Amino acid sequence: MKVSDLNGCLIEVTDLDEAIKVTTEYKEYEHEDKNDSDFDRRQKAYWTDMHQKLMELKKK
Repeated sequence: MKVSDLNGCLIEVTDLDEAIKVTTEYKEYEHEDKNDSDFDRRQKAYWTDMHQKLMELKKK
């Protein structure tokens, strides 16, 4: 199955449960150095969006 990411790119998902596990971890990641807060905010938005889309697929 394929999922469109936040940037509009299609991502092929071959193991939905593993993809959900990975996005759950990634959406909570942040650097200790607060100089990276802009990057962390963008990454959190990306992984949160992907996680939500994967969870919707799992419901179906």
